Amino acid sequence: MDGTTWARLDAVLAADDIWSALFALTEEAPADLPAAVEARYGQASKDERRHLAWLLRCAGERGDPVLLRLLGVSGGDGAEDLLRTAVQRQLRIPAAELHRLAEELGAVEALVDAMGLSRDPGFAPFLGALLKNKTLGGRAALALGRLGAREWTVPIARRLPALTGLDHGAFVVALELLDDPAAIPHLLRELEEKRAPAGDVHHALVALTGQDPLLPLAPPNGNYSEFLHRVWSERRLDDRVDHRLDDRLDDRLDDRVDHRLDHRYPPSMGPVTPCSPRRARFALDDGRGRIRIDYDPPTPGSFWPRWDKSLRIDGQSVYRVGSDCGTCETTMHLLGWPPQAAREGADRLRTALADVDDLGAGVLDAAAPLIGELPSGHYRAHLADLAVERVTDPAASWWARRHELRVDAEPYGEDAFGDWPGTDHFQLRDRIPGETPTYGVLLPSQPLDALDAETVARYTSAIAAGRRPAALALAWVEDVCVEAEHDERFLVAAILDGHHKLAAYAASGVPARVLLLSRAEDNGGPEEGWSVAFNEVMGRL
Repeated sequence: MDGTTWARLDAVLAADDIWSALFALTEEAPADLPAAVEARYGQASKDERRHLAWLLRCAGERGDPVLLRLLGVSGGDGAEDLLRTAVQRQLRIPAAELHRLAEELGAVEALVDAMGLSRDPGFAPFLGALLKNKTLGGRAALALGRLGAREWTVPIARRLPALTGLDHGAFVVALELLDDPAAIPHLLRELEEKRAPAGDVHHALVALTGQDPLLPLAPPNGNYSEFLHRVWSERRLDDRVDHRLDDRLDDRLDDRVDHRLDHRYPPSMGPVTPCSPRRARFALDDGRGRIRIDYDPPTPGSFWPRWDKSLRIDGQSVYRVGSDCGTCETTMHLLGWPPQAAREGADRLRTALADVDDLGAGVLDAAAPLIGELPSGHYRAHLADLAVERVTDPAASWWARRHELRVDAEPYGEDAFGDWPGTDHFQLRDRIPGETPTYGVLLPSQPLDALDAETVARYTSAIAAGRRPAALALAWVEDVCVEAEHDERFLVAAILDGHHKLAAYAASGVPARVLLLSRAEDNGGPEEGWSVAFNEVMGRL
């Protein structure tokens, strides 16, 4: 181990501004920092150990072996800090080690979270006994959900009437994680007895049944729970699910449905209402939701049962979208490419989009098979011409450039490049006009460096000849006030079809014709479900 790193670590722990010193050390990231932390840990004070554990967390995979070794020989507060750090790193701790810590620490938050990550069903009874604990009940329910301990589905569901707020949300999310239809009658009972939040229960019913009934943007008479109860009570659910809440539910394990309910309703795309030659509205009922923005499973150790969201395609989380926080920056981070599955009607769709001037001639009808893969909701279709460029350099991306354009903001440095979504993409060359700084980005659902050059060339020739092939994208508008100081908007579009077309447009300098599909439920606001920001941005394209 380099003595310089040891000396640097000592200086950091003695610094007056400890956190600035810690951050500076993590930016330097000496290769032997984890070893220096391990050597220093035994001599450290309580506060110093907390800071050392934080350094190991920041070290990532390099710090994990040291973290686990220290956890194995630590006790008391130090063990709890290390355990919390291990949970944040989502490490799987050996069962024997967790049993030792349980005897030493008792039931503490980090231990409950770690048991949920252990994959060991043997911890289920310990966790189940905590369901009525006012402090740890929600964490215990989520831990049981992560373990897949379905024998606890009904006990978890039966706790719902006694819960409110985040605890209620944690128990509902736990039922989603368990993916057990035995929870369905209990969730229906929550709606019947008008217990809030009804939207959270509806989300769980969609997840557990695979059905997604279209809901109005505003509930009739303002009574959301009553309306949702009526909607779900009128649905055909699988006959094997007993809707009577009696003791026989305790004995349903042998007859459990393994996955989704058998009956599903086919997607139903409502009549298309033209608003102009290039704009239209329609509703989708019972969308399959294979392409959707949805909440991620909660991060172990997090206070919030629902927070981060991802764009998912065919079960794969493609981009981390961020959260509902109105003061957080808009971010999109690539998580993985979706499977290349054949799509019904793909040839018909590409024929309809080969040369598009307006939304007539059955354009949306041709897109109906792909639209059916979206979640139920109220949609607008916009045929727009967008001056796009392909971005390969993080410094040229709006994700980085937005920092320097914020009024009174510090000039951005290399840290801003961390907002790079992790892949080449397209973006609007210029900001979208308006008082609020507004940017447009189009993110691929397949790697752009794998595009077929001959196909791009064919589209380039068609564009040069005056044809206007259209790409298809799912779009929404982010409207935030970053850190409650900087108003900012992003038009974000996920490309569903037409990557080669967009590459050709970007190379030719001709504005790209793009059919943008936007869902009101992803752009919520007071005007018929659409936000003011959405209407302003789309009106300026």
